[in-house]
Amino acid sequence: MAERDGLYDEMLLPGGAPRPPYEPLHAQVAEMGPEEWRRRHDLAQRSFRDHGITFTVYQDDRGVDKIFPFDLLPRIIEAGVWARLEAGLKQRVRALNRFLEDVYGERRILHENRALRDVVLSSPLFLRELCGLPVPRGLHSHVAGIDLVRDERGDFFVLEDNLRTPSGVSYVLANRQVLKRVLPEAFTRYHVRAVDAYCNQLLANLRWLAPPDVEDPTVVLLTPGIYNSAYFEHVYLAKQMGVELVEGSDLLVDRDKVFMRTTQGLEQVHVIYRRVDDDWIDPIFGRADSVLGAAGLVNACRAGGVALANALGNGVADDKAVYAFVPDMVRFYLDEDAILPNVETFLCSREKDLAHVLANMERLVVKRVAESGGYGMLIGPAASAAEVAAFRRRVAAHPRDYIAQPVVSLSVQPAFDGRTMIDCHQDLRPFVLCGEDITVMPGGLTRVALRHGSLVVNSSQGGGSRDTWVLAGAGDAEEPESDG
Repeated sequence: MAERDGLYDEMLLPGGAPRPPYEPLHAQVAEMGPEEWRRRHDLAQRSFRDHGITFTVYQDDRGVDKIFPFDLLPRIIEAGVWARLEAGLKQRVRALNRFLEDVYGERRILHENRALRDVVLSSPLFLRELCGLPVPRGLHSHVAGIDLVRDERGDFFVLEDNLRTPSGVSYVLANRQVLKRVLPEAFTRYHVRAVDAYCNQLLANLRWLAPPDVEDPTVVLLTPGIYNSAYFEHVYLAKQMGVELVEGSDLLVDRDKVFMRTTQGLEQVHVIYRRVDDDWIDPIFGRADSVLGAAGLVNACRAGGVALANALGNGVADDKAVYAFVPDMVRFYLDEDAILPNVETFLCSREKDLAHVLANMERLVVKRVAESGGYGMLIGPAASAAEVAAFRRRVAAHPRDYIAQPVVSLSVQPAFDGRTMIDCHQDLRPFVLCGEDITVMPGGLTRVALRHGSLVVNSSQGGGSRDTWVLAGAGDAEEPESDG
């Protein structure tokens, strides 16, 4: 695959000509010209504002609700490339679910893999009190967001796993709706796989978790409330699935069953799609000062009175040190080699790795194992000497809390900055749903670092997104997107 200035441009070849999948789109952008493109760009931003498609930034003094930045130029993934990604994602999530069932049960893998045992048992995200807690269907992760990056050769790698309360799928759905409104003619030139089956599949999977003797289970989405950064998504998904959006104060636990307060009285809840973190979901189980969950909820789960999706305790699989062992999990549980490789990872809890990280920190990306959203991270080449020195002290004092990776030169694609096209780095978060079968939404959330040269794609750190087009192949039975 071609390289340009050490970066892989997903749209353009080194000489500036478009790659074959992008040729019709490239021609259309040229036909429209910069003024018309700017008008469509502004129309898209206005559509996001008018429809309240926002996210929350707590640290910004100018206000917490922000319009989610959107780039009009879609990312295109060919059918053959996607087939390999889809197979790798299914394999990875299958192994992670087996790992979670094992680590909170028999711990077979920990007896065989001593290095993994030491990492798991020292993880702040491993909740021993959940050992032996039954989960419906033996399934721990029902919704997974797996972050992928593409390197300078165009190869995909897994950067991290998100199996607790992964967010962002609402923006995938909103991006597609907005782009079909403001750039409908682009869809006439491509056969793009549809994404709008996601909510129906999620609801079917949630209903499948209910006890088999419940003919018409009640499903709710539990939100922390309006000040949560993903509140727009909670509202959006509840509406699309046709389920009630509830807060902790709307729920009551009695005799290990969960009820929802309604104007007609109490109604039993059978399945909760929760977007509240483990520590906050039950003041008896986690933080005693929590008002975001419901007292007694964990005991209700233990008694089989309600099903939670995702299950409690998944954070141990999100630990960035545990991430390094996922290829081992694939071999152990599935007897297969991992289809999607990890990024090379140095565990600072290992003496040899720690020495390497401390000596080369200015050339590495260093991350806290339990953080997410771009926080608790140092990008060595972009950091000042003082920042590197401060991080070096933190890592030396608490090595188990950190991992490090080489800087991955994330692939780039042109993005419109309001005046002209500039190269911006991007990653990809596909969403994987687990129920009777494992399904992968065709595409996912492409996050774009809209600050030129930045490698941080998180919305809380100045990133935005664009629509992700998976092209339909000859064997795809589903209808592609139309321009309607």
